[in-house]
Amino acid sequence: MLYTPPPVDPKAPPVRINLLSDTQTKPTAGMREAMARAEVGDEQVGDDPTVNALCERVADLLGKEAAVYMPSGTMCNVTATLVHCRPGDEILAHETAHIIAREGGAHAAIGGFQVTQLKGPDGQFTPETLRKALHPRTRYQPPQTVVSVEQTANIGGGTIWKKNDLDEIVEIARANGLATHMDGARLLNATVEHGIPAPEMAAGWDSVWIDFSKGLGAPVGAALAGSRTFIDAVWQWKQRLGGSMRQAGICAAACIYALDHHVERLADDHANARALARGLSQISGIEVQEPETNLVFFKTDRAGIPGDKMVSALRQRGVTLAMMDGRIRACTHLDVNASQIEETIGYVREIVRGA
Repeated sequence: MLYTPPPVDPKAPPVRINLLSDTQTKPTAGMREAMARAEVGDEQVGDDPTVNALCERVADLLGKEAAVYMPSGTMCNVTATLVHCRPGDEILAHETAHIIAREGGAHAAIGGFQVTQLKGPDGQFTPETLRKALHPRTRYQPPQTVVSVEQTANIGGGTIWKKNDLDEIVEIARANGLATHMDGARLLNATVEHGIPAPEMAAGWDSVWIDFSKGLGAPVGAALAGSRTFIDAVWQWKQRLGGSMRQAGICAAACIYALDHHVERLADDHANARALARGLSQISGIEVQEPETNLVFFKTDRAGIPGDKMVSALRQRGVTLAMMDGRIRACTHLDVNASQIEETIGYVREIVRGA
């Protein structure tokens, strides 16, 4: 199992420092005010002005023709592959990708697709690995229809795909008749860190989406973008999988507020992640992967305490983190400040000393 939630302990103190995930963010006061003021209508018939404004904003942000508002990023991934593929088709993605590890087998269960798992360090495969995975189109093998990347690569450590690699993957895909899909849950973390505008980062990708309920701090939602024809087809699958969200402008207003106020501040989360990694690395026996964005993966076994024991000990001190792929993951976000980072480092040092 790649992700293990922290154990539920009814006697544990309240959580004061929440490093479990950036999905733990709470709407800010300004965001709540924007939601309360939102104009709404029926999204089903295109009559919600706030949802429409959000979709236009996201399409422009990602350099695409159109976008659709979704309840979740997982639904973006699933509907995208349902449009790109037919039953029996093959999707190519990294072995730790969200579509493989975290979506309940939806792509196989709903679409009848198989996903070929490409290997590579830090949650990324190379263009050369993709080339080697391609096979001739014959009656004996499934059609290879889509290549998918996850920007940033979560289980890989929040790593950022280099623009040159993304461009080369697009070239390989086009030359071999494959569509391209970008799981952009934390895409804006990548654009802020590397200073590359989102349209450039997403250029050449047939479908791409961003999540609002992670680092951007909205309570719910994601938006999937692509060509108008693609989004029309996505809407049909959205209908099949549950339909519209009706007066969703209340939620969409939070997303617009996030785009206005919470994008550039993602750099603060990255700075806090670097500070956390730096402090942890100074504790004897702690092995830390250098963070590129807002995810910090580390191991404590060599310090004399297994990861799950460290997570439990921190929870007793009001700090919550996750075990993921055999490592501890800490995720910084807008509800975690620099002083809480230093407090967490102090607790880890204290626990190691007592081990």
